[in-house]
Amino acid sequence: MERMHRNPLFNPDGDRELTKRFVINGNTTNLNDFNNMKYEWVSDWYRQTMNNFWIPEEINLAQDKKQYPQLVADEKRAYDKILSFLIFLDSIQTANLPSISQYITANEINLCLHIQTYQETIHSQSYSYMLDSIVEPNQRDEILYQWRDDEHLLKRNKFIGDQYNAFQIDPTVDNFMRVMVANYILEGIYFYSGFMFFYNLARNGRMTGSAQQIRYINRDENTHLWLFRNIIHALREENPELFTPEKEEEYRAMLLEGTEQEIAWAEYVIGDRLEGLNSQMVTDYIRYLGNLRATGLGFAPLYEGYDEEPASMKWVSNYSNANMIRTDFFEARSTAYAKSGALVDDL
Repeated sequence: MERMHRNPLFNPDGDRELTKRFVINGNTTNLNDFNNMKYEWVSDWYRQTMNNFWIPEEINLAQDKKQYPQLVADEKRAYDKILSFLIFLDSIQTANLPSISQYITANEINLCLHIQTYQETIHSQSYSYMLDSIVEPNQRDEILYQWRDDEHLLKRNKFIGDQYNAFQIDPTVDNFMRVMVANYILEGIYFYSGFMFFYNLARNGRMTGSAQQIRYINRDENTHLWLFRNIIHALREENPELFTPEKEEEYRAMLLEGTEQEIAWAEYVIGDRLEGLNSQMVTDYIRYLGNLRATGLGFAPLYEGYDEEPASMKWVSNYSNANMIRTDFFEARSTAYAKSGALVDDL
């Protein structure tokens, strides 16, 4: 397998011509030139993402601190385990993205990855803020590292973590592509049952501050998903040898594994034990998401008959929209932080 080489930091002999700029295996100058971009979609992504700035502490969690001890046992268990999983996802992304950028030779795409890295640190700060606001310090550490002791949670983390580690050990083009698909799975599938759980609590009048925090994280993750999908499409155009029928089937199998893990995880933490959700609702929704992610990369759907958003889960979209110009239904304040419209996409 072709081994990739890290970009030199200083490269006066790098190619300046746009026709010689590629996502990988180019000869980059590392010069950031906002007026000379090959990948035109980067400009819209960059401006939208920069306008999505927010600060975790702006959201009041005082009511959540009072409500957390009053959650029923299954709700509290799900809250703790899902939060532990989200903490892991954003933490590993913060470490992984700089690793990827060392091998991407399109400077404008690296700009996007650097912004995403910054946003992942904000998300990690958000989860710490949530924990510090609602639980005691000893319980905080127990939740923070729960992913190390829970075999179900560890299995999920291992699926993504092993892909990332494999590229660190052996940076081949094939391993790079697996990392890109793994990123797409993380951003587009792995987060969603967790987000859904917090929105369901909020629509039942509980932990609304936590749900508001998740909404802003969700908005960022949508742009991250959009970014990786566009990078993968650019790789397909420039490197068709990475998208043979056999390789596409491998990537599709990864998507299927990620989706099935999400369904199994949701059964473990949510199941039929929570008010407002049941296993069938969640399974239908995750299969729909799996199909959406597969077709978003030009692959065949993973499941037959799950091409439309389930009617029982349409409320999720309403709760996840942090760009709506109106009074927030969680608290009487505007949530329209973004100065530009949300990216129009089928995420």
